[in-house]
Amino acid sequence: MDATNPLVTTPSPLRASRVRPGRRVADRALRISCLVATVVGAVVLGSILLMLIVEGIRGLSPTLFTQPTPGPGSEGGGIANAILGSLVLTTIGIVVATPVGVMAGTYLAEYGRGSKLADIIRFLNDVLLSAPSILIGLFVYTLMVRPMGTYSGWAGGVALAIIAVPVIVRTTEDMLRLVPGTLREAGAALGAPPSKVITSVTWRAASSGIVTGIILALARIAGETAPLLFTALNNNSWFSPNLMGGVANLPVMIYQFALSPYPNWQGLAWAGALLITTTILALSIIARLVIKPQNAR
Repeated sequence: MDATNPLVTTPSPLRASRVRPGRRVADRALRISCLVATVVGAVVLGSILLMLIVEGIRGLSPTLFTQPTPGPGSEGGGIANAILGSLVLTTIGIVVATPVGVMAGTYLAEYGRGSKLADIIRFLNDVLLSAPSILIGLFVYTLMVRPMGTYSGWAGGVALAIIAVPVIVRTTEDMLRLVPGTLREAGAALGAPPSKVITSVTWRAASSGIVTGIILALARIAGETAPLLFTALNNNSWFSPNLMGGVANLPVMIYQFALSPYPNWQGLAWAGALLITTTILALSIIARLVIKPQNAR
């Protein structure tokens, strides 16, 4: 007990010596557990990546980017039609999602602060952000494929756009909230309306972050398979200019060819998986390079 204050007790050296070793043991055990979990995760992911690289390089050929997918049991061929179809579908998806996502994120950050409507929209966006992609595919199938009576690239693009929108909304809102309020006040002091301040000041200040969100959304939808199974399906030949009927795409092609008993198809599936992985890796690196100047400010 402290001599100056009878209500304050001083821990004895014996009790402190008993507590400290226990804390050290717990800290060391937790550190070892985290290290083991990290090593296990790294080994599993590394083995998957190594297998993908080895099998994917083995499936590469000069005709991979020039010929369409071959028929069952045939030799040769490539995945040119699937690559082109994936480019078309992702382009439609990101073109539709970008203005919707950026405008919605701008409303939440600039106009909806403290608004109940903004809270509801933010909650629905979070739900949509974590929604299973196969559910979105079923929704678009009911909304577009069944009334149209056929699969189409338009339905596939809409499904991918729905997946990309919440990513862009969340990133746009977060980046606009990081813009200092003094910039908005300076624009308002010059007599500029809020719309002019947003387009000329806040969007410019957060442009790299918004672009990063768009790139991340593009990387997210580039490898989606489940929604395309219900909307665009697949095609072993080139798609029609109106995008009606099945449209060849890499994710569904990989899914179907990997399950086939034909070695040629399996090799093309490995090559397509390597191509998608490389593309997503490149987009992720570009997103980090774009957002780095934003963090340095």
